[in-house]
Amino acid sequence: MTGFGRGSASTTLWHANVEITTVNRKQAEVVIQAPRELNELDARIRKQILAVLSRGRIQVSINLENTTSEATEIELNSQLAQSLEAAFTELGNRLGRPLLPTASDLLRQPDFILTRKSGMDPEACWGAIEPALEEALQNLAAMRAREGEDLKADLLTRLSELIRLAEKIAAEAPARPARQLEVLQKRLRDANLELNLDDERLLKELAIYADRCDITEELTRLDSHFAKFKEYLDAPEPPGRPLDFLCQELFREFNTIASKANDAQIAQSVVEAKTELEKIREQVQNVE
Repeated sequence: MTGFGRGSASTTLWHANVEITTVNRKQAEVVIQAPRELNELDARIRKQILAVLSRGRIQVSINLENTTSEATEIELNSQLAQSLEAAFTELGNRLGRPLLPTASDLLRQPDFILTRKSGMDPEACWGAIEPALEEALQNLAAMRAREGEDLKADLLTRLSELIRLAEKIAAEAPARPARQLEVLQKRLRDANLELNLDDERLLKELAIYADRCDITEELTRLDSHFAKFKEYLDAPEPPGRPLDFLCQELFREFNTIASKANDAQIAQSVVEAKTELEKIREQVQNVE
């Protein structure tokens, strides 16, 4: 699910501001933006994040400010200056007149002047980053929890619609053999053939058809899946993957019902149910 969380914390040396944003992804992808001097903290940061989040693209931004009066160090890229001067000298030789780079030429070069806070020790910085990161994760979790409650309510509404359609199919199923008999009678009449309801062969064929179009087993499994769906929604564990799998099972049962029943009324209910399932699956794929 999408979300945002911010946290801050300070030590005697550093003040840390941490922001976390998440967007929907099936897998977990952590992107960390922090000063290069803190690269060795990446593993700790990822571990702390993945202990809370298991899915989504997770963007982490870490900003640090030195709370002491330590000066900012400035470093000049002397190698870049020498290369630029050599290039100007070569160009001057070709033009037949001396050329030298000016200060403005040097200042326009990327990375000619590098600044960094002196003494950015990763261990010292971690003392401010860790609690700020924890606060950001807590705020993110609170926001996602509110979104999750809204999503849960919508999923339960759609699940109720699926249950209603399944009950409608169950009510229509017993009349299916009788409707098939009517179809058979009409076809025989159209062919100017007589239908003998006492014919054992006809009764046998109708009995075989009634057995083939029996969807009691599929309806029973649907009831079981519906109950499991509610159970997953109420569970403390992230329900995204189990619900996604359960949606596939529900699709399979509804498809089997449509195939076995071979009835226009039941097929219409199945189409409506699959439409709801498509919407449900889109949502559960974004649930952690």
